[in-house]
Amino acid sequence: VQLQASGGGLVQAGGSLRLSCAASGRIFSSAVMGWFRQAPGKEREFVAAIRWGTGATYYADSVKGRFTISRDKAENTVSLQMNSLKPEDTAVYYCAAGRYYSREDYEYDRWGLGTQVTVSS
Repeated sequence: VQLQASGGGLVQAGGSLRLSCAASGRIFSSAVMGWFRQAPGKEREFVAAIRWGTGATYYADSVKGRFTISRDKAENTVSLQMNSLKPEDTAVYYCAAGRYYSREDYEYDRWGLGTQVTVSS
């Protein structure tokens, strides 16, 4: 599976952005798709994940209630709707695919190139 993320950009605090991750190749129903982010000088951190088969979702506490992860099986895409954005959400966002749900980036074995999200105050 190859992943391609898109949708990043510059937005003011309080605004919204929608990230999309297009996957080429088959995604098994047991797979988990995740979003991670990395801010300058910080380690990459978990944002959200979704089980491809059941659609069960998981969120980091810092984004719960503001971000929504979803998947479109027909289009083979995973999206991250980000609302009420804050300057601290500024980071490079990556989509990833793994065989198990985890909040650890090393558990994911397929990664897309990142997309920059910048939130101005």
